[in-house]
Amino acid sequence: MARKILIAEDSATMRALIVSTLSAAGDYDIIEAANGFEALRILPREKVDLVITDINMPDINGLELVSFVKNNPNYSDTPLIIISTEGSEKDRNKGLALGADAYLVKPFAPEELQTLVRRYFEQGEQP
Repeated sequence: MARKILIAEDSATMRALIVSTLSAAGDYDIIEAANGFEALRILPREKVDLVITDINMPDINGLELVSFVKNNPNYSDTPLIIISTEGSEKDRNKGLALGADAYLVKPFAPEELQTLVRRYFEQGEQP
């Protein structure tokens, strides 16, 4: 059974890049959300195995999404990767402090994302 990955990213181009990167890495069922609000609407309807989110999005941003996921008992064990242009140590620390399991800075090498996802799914470890 394919693992489900929810991608919350407001840039259609970046979403497409993430989807193609993950599709090349394995057989994943990928669900796309154009913003954090849409991701929050999807979560109760879909049992996802991993959430990947941008930080800078309209309505509900990625940090708010991370906080919601990690503070909700239904999703708190769901691993979460932030992919963002916000690359400062302060931004990274804030994302990780809220509960993100990994933080990638855009632009990233596709192999970096593939390695994080594989490490979680294939070895059963947190990314």
